[in-house]
Amino acid sequence: MKIAIIGGGPAGLYAAILLKKQRPQAEITVYERNRADDTFGFGVVFSDATLDNFEKYDPPSYRRITQEFAYWDDIAVHFRGTVHRVGGNGFCGCSRRTLLLILQERARELGVTLLFETDIDDEARFADADLIVLADGINSRFRDKYIGHFQPQIDLRSNKFAWMGSTRPLDAFTFIFQETEWGPFIAHAYQYEAGRSTWIFETDAETFQRAGLEGLNEQQSADRMAEIFDWFLDGHPLLINRSMWRNFPMIRSQRWIKDNMVLLGDAKATAHFSIGSGTKLAMEDAIALADAMAQAPTVDAALQTYEQGRREEVEKTQHAADVSLVWFEHVDRFWDFDPVQFAFGVMTRAKAITYDNLTLRAPEFVREVDKAFAKQVRAKGFDVDLDKPAAPMFQPLRLREMEVRNRAVVSPMCMYSAKEGVPGDFHLVHYGSRAIGGAGLIFTEMTCVGRDARITPGCTGLWNDEQQAAWTRIVDFVHANSAAKICVQLGHAGRKGATKLMWEGMDRPLEAGGWDTISASPLPYFPDSQVPREMDRAAMDRVKAEFVAATLRGVACGFDMLEMHCAHGYLLASFISPLTNQRTDEYGGTLANRLRYPLEVFEAMRAAWPARKPMSVRISATDWAAGGITGDDAVAVARAFGEAGVDLVDVSTGQTVRDAQPIYGRMFQTPFSDQVRNEARVATMCVGNITTADQVNTILAAGRADLVALARPHLVDPSFTMRAAAWYGADIACPPQYLPGKEQIFRNSVRDRQDFEDLKVKAKPKTRAELKAEATKPLAAE
Repeated sequence: MKIAIIGGGPAGLYAAILLKKQRPQAEITVYERNRADDTFGFGVVFSDATLDNFEKYDPPSYRRITQEFAYWDDIAVHFRGTVHRVGGNGFCGCSRRTLLLILQERARELGVTLLFETDIDDEARFADADLIVLADGINSRFRDKYIGHFQPQIDLRSNKFAWMGSTRPLDAFTFIFQETEWGPFIAHAYQYEAGRSTWIFETDAETFQRAGLEGLNEQQSADRMAEIFDWFLDGHPLLINRSMWRNFPMIRSQRWIKDNMVLLGDAKATAHFSIGSGTKLAMEDAIALADAMAQAPTVDAALQTYEQGRREEVEKTQHAADVSLVWFEHVDRFWDFDPVQFAFGVMTRAKAITYDNLTLRAPEFVREVDKAFAKQVRAKGFDVDLDKPAAPMFQPLRLREMEVRNRAVVSPMCMYSAKEGVPGDFHLVHYGSRAIGGAGLIFTEMTCVGRDARITPGCTGLWNDEQQAAWTRIVDFVHANSAAKICVQLGHAGRKGATKLMWEGMDRPLEAGGWDTISASPLPYFPDSQVPREMDRAAMDRVKAEFVAATLRGVACGFDMLEMHCAHGYLLASFISPLTNQRTDEYGGTLANRLRYPLEVFEAMRAAWPARKPMSVRISATDWAAGGITGDDAVAVARAFGEAGVDLVDVSTGQTVRDAQPIYGRMFQTPFSDQVRNEARVATMCVGNITTADQVNTILAAGRADLVALARPHLVDPSFTMRAAAWYGADIACPPQYLPGKEQIFRNSVRDRQDFEDLKVKAKPKTRAELKAEATKPLAAE
């Protein structure tokens, strides 16, 4: 077999090593355009888990690499004169040049041919090769040559960054957030060998311009950074090596293979430096390719196996990197945070590290986080314990005169089980059991303001006396038997009305028994959906009056809070999104115009709703579709509702158009809540694939939302919040009939949590930093 590898970086060299080990008789040649000891950048970083992988696949190179590594266990966050250190991370740094020389030496030992200063721009010279590996880096000429086939998407990010080095020794992976007269600068720094550390400087484009960095050469840029960070560099110089300021390209390729050619490493996909995964991804690509080549009967089958098997892991890493880089791009959102909350946000920005995870690794740090959160609550007038504060999930919140005892919310979930809009016994049990289960706040499903406002024939309503009486029964039960507050969500289906029950075909039009629908514009949801009638002024007045009438009925029912549903492509949302609003009158065109009618309805409802009681609005913060609402638009929408008197913005996303492309994942909508909360400066509730109390605490402690709504977890466990309270040892209300059960779960949870934490600690292998520290300890005297 003949294999040509274009690119002598970590991806290409490690692929050569692993493929040669598999096929000692194969002719494998690596072609590198630079000299053997050329390298750009300074250090690379790996986690202990990545090193475990290297040890498994090639022990000789692993041993040589680890002999050269600098190990550290802590992450240090410097912000506004404070430093917070968090241990248990297990990172290792190595000179990029040293890594390349080690891999070159190992490849030669195995019989790989290495050709340096050899520029390849045409694969035709490898016509006799069985496999061509394209590992030619972030600026891959072969990816660009066949751009129509590989279809790369290159997202050039907004922040500027420059890669430098220093002689400053470091004993932790160090983040420094530095305020300057021009704006914030960030340093990502770590040691990679004795007397050498990597420094990546980052800032937003506006600060870059104000600081006068445009047009400076490498040395002048280094001098400016040295001035800004001189207090920490402590007289150590900054080193340069192609240290130009640039924008990071997030690269995703639609295809990774063409004929017998395959993209590897940065040539196919990049991950932002803030999670330190570029070289890791490259070398793990090589591992995945080698595994596929070992298992598949042909090269073609192996390449298919490689791409199909590897893509999910790469995309997961890229998603984490995306979330992380966005946090750094918008660090100004958090600049006024308490320093310990800011540090917690740094640690949890990419979702891999959570509140519970940090409690195991750095309990003192999490205690600081809890105290800082409790201080914020006390500043709002609550007499909460600061010495032994409850976890954030179990801290109270006040909206106007309504107080909720904890931050866990039962999300609005349509049950499609009403008869002519009347909630029945099912609804009484559904809402009542979840209130007894301990949630601080219960939201009703979307309750429709008129018969023709329903989504389906099974939707609840609040337009007649029978419905009002049924809802009053539910509200009275919740108030009599729990400490929960209950919010009615009022809405109108618009063009998504007259559809089947969810389990019969979600959003599919009724085959019989339907009703006329209305919307901002006459656009059907599906091609075969009913074409809605475009609302005229008379229809607007009629619907507004229906919302006000339902609001007054909500007052009579005794609801504690009212939410206007302005999301998911329903009637009011159809005015806001440009994808569903094609009007040319004063209610179409600009965002301000598109908001005009929803704000009219909200203001009329606010006037009818008691001033002492809060109101919220649910919005879709993005349509997940080209040309639709964006996160920046959501901030403007939230500000407008805030000025109109909203107390909480319920941040959801999507469901506006049927061809939307949402990016799902854990807590996938939380970043939009984060943006709305910290840019519009309004209280938010987040929702969306949030499944654990740990995630709730993580979101709240990091300042990404004020309330957290959970849907599916509450469907299967009405006592979700009670169980969480037992786990965290938090006080929670319970009806007397259930007290024996509460007492038992609280007793058992103390032991269960200790057993769980003991198991987690025992199962976690020691980091290499810990092992190295133990190995260098002097032996105790006999």
